[in-house]
Amino acid sequence: MSSFEPDVKECRVAVDEAALDQIRQSLQAEDYQLQVTLRADGAQVRIAAGPAACDECLVPKDLMRVMLAPALGVQPDTIELTYPKER
Repeated sequence: MSSFEPDVKECRVAVDEAALDQIRQSLQAEDYQLQVTLRADGAQVRIAAGPAACDECLVPKDLMRVMLAPALGVQPDTIELTYPKER
């Protein structure tokens, strides 16, 4: 009998739409837009700023990844995150 240990980074649960919508609404309140693309190996997330967005209102990227991870069903280190003014 062999034991199999799944690679935790490869495990994904379903997207929590309610949690993702809550994050999206919080960002929209500060004139930010959230764009998410799920990939086999994680997620690509882009946050774009509208004209009234506050530059200091976004949390540090590491914290944003931790907030997004449970909503997206991925590990924080598999989220490719782009903030405004980054290309």
